[in-house]
Amino acid sequence: MAAVPLEVADDPCVVLMSATGLVARVAVGASEDLAERALVPPPADAARAAHDVIVAAVRATVRGTVGLVTSAGRLLKLNVLELPAMPPGAGAVSLAGGTPVTEFASFDRGETVVGLAAVNGPAGGGSDGSGGSDGSGGGLVGGLAGGGLALGTAEGVVKRVLPDYPQNRDEFELITLKPGDRVVGAVQLSGESDELVFITSDAQLLRFAASSVRPQGRAAGGMAGVRLASGASVVWFGAADAGAASGTPSGPPGSYSPAVVVTVAGSASALPGTGAASVKVTPLHEYPGKGRATGGVRCHRFLKGEDMLVMAWAGPAPAVAATDTGTPVQLPDPVGKRDGSGIALSRQIAVLGGSARVV
Repeated sequence: MAAVPLEVADDPCVVLMSATGLVARVAVGASEDLAERALVPPPADAARAAHDVIVAAVRATVRGTVGLVTSAGRLLKLNVLELPAMPPGAGAVSLAGGTPVTEFASFDRGETVVGLAAVNGPAGGGSDGSGGSDGSGGGLVGGLAGGGLALGTAEGVVKRVLPDYPQNRDEFELITLKPGDRVVGAVQLSGESDELVFITSDAQLLRFAASSVRPQGRAAGGMAGVRLASGASVVWFGAADAGAASGTPSGPPGSYSPAVVVTVAGSASALPGTGAASVKVTPLHEYPGKGRATGGVRCHRFLKGEDMLVMAWAGPAPAVAATDTGTPVQLPDPVGKRDGSGIALSRQIAVLGGSARVV
């Protein structure tokens, strides 16, 4: 009788987090080509499922480690083997069988997980130290060593963190925040060609090259990312592949997906969970790039009863939305007018993100 190996193979995988706070790992092909393009756009007619709104993904290995980045600017290490394994498939991935991220670490009151980071391997990259892009248009799977980890805060600060992560600590700070500030987004970059995107509460969008942000050590406080008007704050921060942001096809055939922007307008005086009034989806290439530390360009025109963006997202199409219980909500088709008004919502949206399938 042949011996049964007890050790779990350290196979490549992708760690995913849904907008509803569920995390899981999905196996990817063992070949280098498949690992490089782990996430690709789902078929146009792919059916929606509960908890299929993906907001963060990072390549890893089954016996490796990833980091949970929180709104307090902390990184908490997470063993990938502890995550439930989800099967890849022909359709869009769903994390309905995932585990709430709150079960893996202790968080302070009001602290939330805003992204995932690669922490293994040389220079804090992946377990194999490789870089490159996934070809999906950016925004979901970041590189391993790549361009490092980028953070954006509510007060418009941006930081690229030098991956000098301590190997003997399970948690540590990634940024020194000013009193009252918080991290609103964290993304593992695939390389210097990525573009960073800020979207503000007063409907301003700013995109600029990640290469314009000098990497800093963990104790640094970052630098000016977007110039905010009085009373405004950042509602979303992330990244997009430069080709996807400009609408230029890139990556292997079948893997390219242009970047889009989703903006949801509402009223600051509305009760929690009822503030969303209208939604708009627009190609990201409609918004011209500008320099870091400048103001953005208008990305949504407010209608009567609207005075702010209550949520936003940018990344590879198709963009998807759901309720707070993960039930899918249909978004309108993309429109070309970058500063147009939105379409009235017939159902409240609680979360926004991307959709993809794992190969």
